[in-house]
Amino acid sequence: MKRSNKFVTGLTLIALSLTSIPALAHTGATVEASLLSGFLHPFTGFDHLLAMLAVGFWAAQQTGQKTLAIPATFIITLILGFSIALSGITLPGVESGIATSVLILGFLIISATQLSATAALPLIAIFALFHGFAHGAELGAASAGLFAIGFIAASALLHITGVASSHSITRMMPVAHKLIGGFLSVSGAIFLLS
Repeated sequence: MKRSNKFVTGLTLIALSLTSIPALAHTGATVEASLLSGFLHPFTGFDHLLAMLAVGFWAAQQTGQKTLAIPATFIITLILGFSIALSGITLPGVESGIATSVLILGFLIISATQLSATAALPLIAIFALFHGFAHGAELGAASAGLFAIGFIAASALLHITGVASSHSITRMMPVAHKLIGGFLSVSGAIFLLS
């Protein structure tokens, strides 16, 4: 791809991120507690969708066992955050935490940052705690198990998609991680300002 085409692609991604719609996953209303609604829930908010894909994309940039440990830690802590919300405990700054996760993951992807496991896993766990809490906070206690199975399966699928797409996209276009990371960072900043 010519340098001018890469520039145009980058500008297009940035323009699209500036026109993105606000997150829709957190309406404040209680959602239906079913397996299907749980599975669809991560797809209904642009912030969740981007974060789940970003976790996989960043994990793919890591070496060794971190490629699997990062998504696994996210899923485990997602469950913890969900459980905390169902128990009635409050977690301040959930929306800001979710937006910040997208922003920071974007920066990590741009720079292809390699963190040690002792730094990467707690960071990803903090992000997951906010995402899991948001899922649980919108759910009534009935049928929480089915809903949880659905959103955990969808989150894992999005992580896998992020890992797989990272490898194929960066093979085709080596600077793709910078464009994708930039898109994520700008989107995260927009979520924070919304």
